[in-house]
This record gives sequence, structure tokens and C-alpha cells, in this order.
Amino acid sequence: MEKTHNEIFETLAVPKAIAKLAVPTMLGMLVTVIYNLADTFFVGQLNDANQVASVTLTTPIFMWFMALGSIFGIGGGSYISRLLGLKQFDKCKTTCSVAFYLAIIAGIIFAVVGIIFIDPLLSLIGANSDTWEFTKSYLIIFIAGAPFVIVSFVFGQIIRAEGAAKPAMIGMMIGTILNIVLDPILIITFKMGIAGAAYATVIANIVSVLYYVRYCLKESPYLSVLPKDFKISKDIIKNIFPIGIPASLNGLLFGASALVLNNVAESYGNNVIAAIGIVSKATMFPAMILIGLCVGIQPLIGYNYAADNYKRLIEVIKTTIIFGTIFGTVSAIMLILSSPYIVSAFLDDIEVISLGTKILNINTLSIPFLCTLFLMTNIFQALGKAIPSMILSISRQGLIFIPVVVIANNFIGLDGIIWAQPVSDILSSIIAVILYIKTCRKNIIITPVQTVK
Repeated sequence: MEKTHNEIFETLAVPKAIAKLAVPTMLGMLVTVIYNLADTFFVGQLNDANQVASVTLTTPIFMWFMALGSIFGIGGGSYISRLLGLKQFDKCKTTCSVAFYLAIIAGIIFAVVGIIFIDPLLSLIGANSDTWEFTKSYLIIFIAGAPFVIVSFVFGQIIRAEGAAKPAMIGMMIGTILNIVLDPILIITFKMGIAGAAYATVIANIVSVLYYVRYCLKESPYLSVLPKDFKISKDIIKNIFPIGIPASLNGLLFGASALVLNNVAESYGNNVIAAIGIVSKATMFPAMILIGLCVGIQPLIGYNYAADNYKRLIEVIKTTIIFGTIFGTVSAIMLILSSPYIVSAFLDDIEVISLGTKILNINTLSIPFLCTLFLMTNIFQALGKAIPSMILSISRQGLIFIPVVVIANNFIGLDGIIWAQPVSDILSSIIAVILYIKTCRKNIIITPVQTVK
């Protein structure tokens, strides 16, 4: 396996190397999209806008799970990729084990605190008298499964970091397929409603974690979850947290922005919240594919940076931007052409379909810019550049989106809420390019349009 990984990182033609690493990750992200669509879709078959709105209200909690996972998954994965480039294989096992056990501890703490303070949490995320009980029945189950949801995310990032994109994808697919199978059984057949969606999600993540543990124990030459490899050191901590914490800020702020959006939209009624939730699921398809592309090549970037192979590194960046921008543009056009049909597939409600179609058409306008934003963020993470990584992580869904949605709502009303996301995406992409150019000039790695010195 080591020889195969070295070939991908060092000698394989760049488009083929990108395909080897990114395609399984993109497929895995596609599976994640289906995974996220499943709950909303099957709950929508109950034709109850309040339950669809309740699923939307839980988005901040899901994103906070991902934020915790990012600390150990992205932080640990970035360090493991660089360790592979330096041929320090034993340290990879130690880093993996530390990330695994710290993620479990974080998940347990989150679960305990979340269940104790469930009622204040419901108020915080914007649940009202119509959605309170539905949201509560989902969250109690989902929060109890926090350790498995968080660890599943961590494993996906770390296994991709060693270049094993296929096993990472398989673990995600196992969970998604199981979730899709369980959703209609629990939600509709057993008449559990939204609580059935929560049970399906937690069970699916448990099975994914079991697969990943087996992979680390039986197949991976570089990763470990054995207690004997759990050795916390200053070096590991200072390489995981400076990258992991900025990456986690993206999830934290995504959750915070969803929380702000839900609370602002709540004044316009549950149909608006339901429509926003449906649109967020629909636009997740191209966004997650592009994230998969950029996350998938992160090990390739980190490895060649550590190995001082800047020419190959620049070629990877150029190829990724070209493909990602074309994909984003085509995806935006397809979503606009099919927007009313997409919304109606989730909920057969005339008001929700009309509003959702308008929101979807507007939100697709920024999709062609997303590859640049996601790629720059992953470049900084792969290179271990904590400050620019942090800036980008907190820009799109935090420093830019939250002020935009609040100010726009005050001056324009509902239309301001609708336009907030595309405006934030485009502004964040511009910031990403500026940071990339500035950072590259200071770190030998230069912009893709220049010649390597």
C-alpha cells in the first residue's frame, strides 16, 4: 500500500492523482448529501410543514457535531498527511489514536451537557409552540448519539489523509445506505415520525464507526486506534489544534448562522423555515461535491508541500480550480431549470413550493464561486497555515453571513434573508483569493498563473 500511495503523491499524472483521491471522496460526499436529504425527504412524506421545519431547526446541532469532529479529524488529518510526506509513519499511528480518543471524550461531554440543557437549547435554535415537541423528540435521540456521529466524521477525515479515499467512502456509504433503509421503516411504517429519523441517523453512524475501527485495526499501515498508541505529546497537540480549531470554527459558525437564520425566519412563519430547509438540502448537492473535491486532494497538497515539490503542487491547484468552476456553473444552471420540481419533491404545499423555488433560484447564483473558496481553505489547512485557514473558516458563515442576514432583514425583509447566502459566498471567495495570493508570496508557493521559481 505504501508504494501505491507514494505513486499517487509523487509520480502519477496530476489529473489521475486528483481522480484517485478526489473521486472516492466526492462520491462519499454525494452519499453524505443523500444521507442529509433522506431525513427531510421521508419526514416530508408526512405532509406536515411543522415536522419539516423541525428537521431544519436541528441543523445548528448537527453542524456543532461536525465542528467538534473537525478539530480532531481535519487537524489530525492535516498533520498525518505532512507526516507521511516526511516518512514519519509511527507518528501517524500515535496521532490517529490521540484524535480518536479525544473525539470520543468530546462527544460524551456534548451528549451529557446537551441532554441536561435540552429545553434552553430548543429555545436557542428557534423552536416554537408548533415545532417544540417534534424538535425535542428528534434532538434527545440525536444528541445521545453524539460520540458516534462525531467519531464517524473524524475517521472519514483521517482515513482520507493517508490517501485511502476508497475506505473512507465505503464507511460513509455503509452509514448512508443504512440510514435510507431505516428512515421509511421507522418514520412511516413504525409511525415514529421525526423521532424515527433521529434513530436512523444514530444507528447508521454507529455502524460506520465500527467499519472504520475495523479498517484501522486490520487494513491500515499508518493508522491505529489501539490504547497503546494513545500518547499525547506537545508536538501532536500543537499540530492538531492550530489547524483543527480554525476548521472547527467553520462548523461552529455554520451552526450559529443557521441558528440566527432560523430565529430571523421564524417571524415569517414555519412555511418559510420549511422552504429554507428544503433549499439548503438542494444546494448541498453541488456544495458537498465541491467540498469532496477539495478535501480529497488535501493529502496531495500537504504531501507535496512537505516534500518541496512545488511544481506538482501548483499543477494540482490549477487543475482543481478549472474542474470545480465548470462543475459549479453547470450545477447552478441545472438547479435553476429544475427548481420547482425539486422543492415539490420534498413537500406538496403550494406556498412552500412557490417560496422555495424563488429561494433556490437565488441561492444557486454563488455556486460557481464555491470551488475557489473551498480549495483555498483546504490549501491553508494542508499547509498548516493556521491564520489564513481560520480567517476563511470564520468568514463565509460567520463574519460575513450573520451580519448580512441581520442587516438585510432589517432593511429589505424576507428578500434580504434570501439574498444573504449568495452575497456571503461571493464576498468570501474574493477574500479567499486575496489571502491565497498574499500568503503564497510569503511562502515560496506562488499563484497558479506564475512560474515556479
